[in-house]
Amino acid sequence: MSGPRAVTFGELMLRLSPPGPERLFQSPELRTGFGGCEANVAVGLAHLGVPAEYVTRLPDNAIGHAAVHALQAEGVGTGSIALGGASERMGIYFVEPGADIRASRVVYDRAGSAFAAITPQTVDWAKAVRGAAWFHGSGITPALGEGPRESLTAAIAAARAGGVRISLDLNYRPALWQGREPRAVIEPLVKGADLLIGNRDAVRVMLGIEAPDDSLAQRLAERYGCRHVSASEHGWSAALYDTSSGGVWPSRRYQVRVVDRVGGGDSFAAGLIAALAAERDPADAVQFAAAAGALKLTIPGDWNRATPQEIEQLVRACT
Repeated sequence: MSGPRAVTFGELMLRLSPPGPERLFQSPELRTGFGGCEANVAVGLAHLGVPAEYVTRLPDNAIGHAAVHALQAEGVGTGSIALGGASERMGIYFVEPGADIRASRVVYDRAGSAFAAITPQTVDWAKAVRGAAWFHGSGITPALGEGPRESLTAAIAAARAGGVRISLDLNYRPALWQGREPRAVIEPLVKGADLLIGNRDAVRVMLGIEAPDDSLAQRLAERYGCRHVSASEHGWSAALYDTSSGGVWPSRRYQVRVVDRVGGGDSFAAGLIAALAAERDPADAVQFAAAAGALKLTIPGDWNRATPQEIEQLVRACT
């Protein structure tokens, strides 16, 4: 699959994980990697053949440079990444993948990161989104502080001014909001989005909307003027609401032996963006996206390296 250029924006972090199914610090070994929901989407898009540019702010040191090189190795554009001071730090998260009945666990250490110091003036947003067909952000970014919040607001404003399609994944993280009310922050970002992604709990907390599963997406679309709304359902499945037709299309449900759950939702988002950008019909788009996310669950690390051919094969096999 190929398509016009997409731009994503958010915090990239250093990921540290024990080998295999071990618990954190069961052994002295930790494996390094990089991730973060918007970066995960950019990598997923690049592997689907969609040119993807990632925007963030990183420290100007060996760790920041390694992160840039890792993105470049996945085919992601890094020309709009801003570098801060050499003494600044990169956010870190520790991932214990879990196994069988033991759930995965994530511990964050991201306070005072280089990304937290970003401002709307750090990035020339008109230039960053110029010529793009799609811009993607998430509800994590505005929870990270005033600078990230204002930067996402500026990015979305530039995208709207440039006629760029916009998607937002609510991605509610209670620990990041620390008791703050997210609704006043999130609602202006959601209005007019071409694609809104979120589960029922995120919608309730971040937008104050409660409705039965079969009408929630339609209510969101009507209230905020969103063209498409996607909500996750029980197990590994999702549904997509399309405003133009008023139809709701569910994906099939996948039973997956999970290797690494981190990044599954981001891979779903990348698959959905790629399919909608290619003007695939909603029923087809949600099946492709759900299969992309399901395949990611079988791949260690944050990043989905499944090919379009593998995803299409899974869709056909389950038809």
